[in-house]
Amino acid sequence: MNDDVRKYIYGALIVFVSGIVLWLSFLFVNACGFTLTCKRAAPLVFRTPIPTLPPATLPANTTGSGQMSVSGRCRVAALDLMGAWVNAGSPETKAFQFTDINGQDCESNFDEVKPLFVEANLWYPGSLSCVSCHSVDLSISPAQLDLSSYKGILAGSRRTDPNSKGTDILGNGKWEGSLLHEFLSKEKSETPGHDAAFSELVIFAGTALPPAESSATPIPTVAPTTTPTP
Repeated sequence: MNDDVRKYIYGALIVFVSGIVLWLSFLFVNACGFTLTCKRAAPLVFRTPIPTLPPATLPANTTGSGQMSVSGRCRVAALDLMGAWVNAGSPETKAFQFTDINGQDCESNFDEVKPLFVEANLWYPGSLSCVSCHSVDLSISPAQLDLSSYKGILAGSRRTDPNSKGTDILGNGKWEGSLLHEFLSKEKSETPGHDAAFSELVIFAGTALPPAESSATPIPTVAPTTTPTP
């Protein structure tokens, strides 16, 4: 009887130890493969999502403030870009001009203004896009305002139906006095999505215009006079 008990105990111990050895072997093979170097177990190298930089052999393109430009693009406050578009009459296809943060004359169009309305995480990390609330369905859009398209922006707010004209949010071409400027430049804690001012965002937009040629009349070159030899 005692021999049988011993056999059960020894058998259980052998099975237990064998199970542990097999489990550790499985983990080792899974992590390192059939090699003792275990290179597969080396820690992963985490890389930050930094965009590709220009090769060091290329000359750095700099603007007036010494900051690197991106393929001739201008750096401008997002509200200033939007304001230049409004003050130019809010054109849909025609280019408009603005002055960037370095005092450089630049040119842009509505295609670069529209992302300010439709892209999320743009004004600040985690920010919603304007169209996440103000979209085509006026029955649920706050202030019955559609910011998803050029037509909707110009149609304004407080519209009774998709074909109606509402309150002009662009201030009749005067940016500083417009409703859109007020809601983007001032904090409105009582309004969801507008509880922070958006005046700090600076973006790359537009292209630099060539410097204007000087209009001064060139001074003609006068040939030197010589005194005749007697």
